[in-house]
Amino acid sequence: MRIGELARRTGVSERSLRYYEQRGLLEAGRTPGGHRDYPEGAVDRVIRIQELFAAGLGSAKVAEILPCSRDGDGGPAATATPRLVAELVAERERIDRMIRDLVRSREVLDEVIDAASGSGPDAPGPGA
Repeated sequence: MRIGELARRTGVSERSLRYYEQRGLLEAGRTPGGHRDYPEGAVDRVIRIQELFAAGLGSAKVAEILPCSRDGDGGPAATATPRLVAELVAERERIDRMIRDLVRSREVLDEVIDAASGSGPDAPGPGA
């Protein structure tokens, strides 16, 4: 399929698809006229790339992970290394820490909002 069709089917811009190809995340054949020609499996691959980016990973890490990802049939690829698995576990732990920090920040903000609005536990009661 051509780049425009892949962009439409995945919701990813043509510019991003070219970037993915430049970074080695996505491969395209070429037509006799020199146009990019993506296989059907490129749709799933682009979606997987988007998921990994959404998880906060950079393109270098995504390039390292993609060969280790599950294939379209759901079976695991055989190229994962113990080092990569350890790095992914560390990345997940980093994300978990960020989530805990964000939850705590929200709790503090809620306390400030309650205090500022006079509706917190230390707010004067009615008729005070």
